[in-house]
Amino acid sequence: MIGQFEIRKVLPHRFPMLLLDRVTEVVPGQRVTAVKAVTCNEPWYQGLGPDAAAESYAYPRVLLLESWCQSAGLLATWDSPDPDVLEGQVMLFGSVSGVEYHRPVLPGDVLEHRASITRVVDDTVIIEGGSTVAGEPALTVGLAVLAFRPAGELRPGDPAPALA
Repeated sequence: MIGQFEIRKVLPHRFPMLLLDRVTEVVPGQRVTAVKAVTCNEPWYQGLGPDAAAESYAYPRVLLLESWCQSAGLLATWDSPDPDVLEGQVMLFGSVSGVEYHRPVLPGDVLEHRASITRVVDDTVIIEGGSTVAGEPALTVGLAVLAFRPAGELRPGDPAPALA
């Protein structure tokens, strides 16, 4: 089992945006299974009052997708981790498609994210997968496209040359 220490060596994310708790399986270059336990102690629930409706506790969909994307990013960078976004290669999510939300995720649920690499083209990785809660589908991701770019090229500076 891979815990926080190892995850933080690979991903640049930190609290409150590190949305993976552990990795239960990684086959570099192929697939990963990662886990996120949702709790009511997370920052996005702090504003809910004592009379908040049950549906108010649904884990925000954008964070569900972000958590899955972190597992995909961990898979894509496992062999060559570079969590310093100011140097080396920076991982960028170019797009996600075929995203379907199947059920609300609530505090107490444990998400199991699965991601598989379907194709690698130069500095671009294409990944698919989804997330379940107790074996029940919560999220499907048809395709996610990750691209890697040198950090120096992404810094503000001289304007990019005009395209012809």
